[in-house]
Amino acid sequence: MTPARSHVTRVLHLALLLIVLHQLGTSLFMERPLPGDDPEAPMLAHQWIGSAGLVVVLLFWLWTLVRHASETGLSALVPWFSPRRLAALAGDVRAVVAALAQLRRPPALDALASAVHGLGLLTATALAASGAAWGWVFEGTAMGGALLTAHSALGNVMWAYLIGHAGMAVVHQALDRDLFARMFWFAPRRSASAAE
Repeated sequence: MTPARSHVTRVLHLALLLIVLHQLGTSLFMERPLPGDDPEAPMLAHQWIGSAGLVVVLLFWLWTLVRHASETGLSALVPWFSPRRLAALAGDVRAVVAALAQLRRPPALDALASAVHGLGLLTATALAASGAAWGWVFEGTAMGGALLTAHSALGNVMWAYLIGHAGMAVVHQALDRDLFARMFWFAPRRSASAAE
């Protein structure tokens, strides 16, 4: 069973979602200013909200270190250094493959879900850090060019992650797992088992 989420986790998750959506959206039509020109409004918004995103994602990582033991911890989000966590992740992957092969509904996949969330947080962290470093420190330098290249590539990774993550959330909701109510608390819970 997926651990219950606190209000702090829900607020941080929603804030991060809104910031990522904004950043990906503005990246579609903003333009970097030419040397000596002032940035236009979309670029300024992208920089300032991206900096706020760095603060939110860092707060999210800090929260994973101190939040209640019933919530997903840091070691579940980043399982790559624990043989026990890697074994649980491999077990979840095998369960998905077996369920798909038999055209049946997969079981709850806590290790896989946590690792996927961890990858999303790592991607958001790298995106926000590279953007902030470029915009506030290294703009116009060789290091800035490398950071901007990495930032653009990570933006494509985040698009893929966002589409896949949202798609899986819709699938889980459709499978009657009451995911949206548990994560965002804006929909009524369907059963007592979903209550926190």
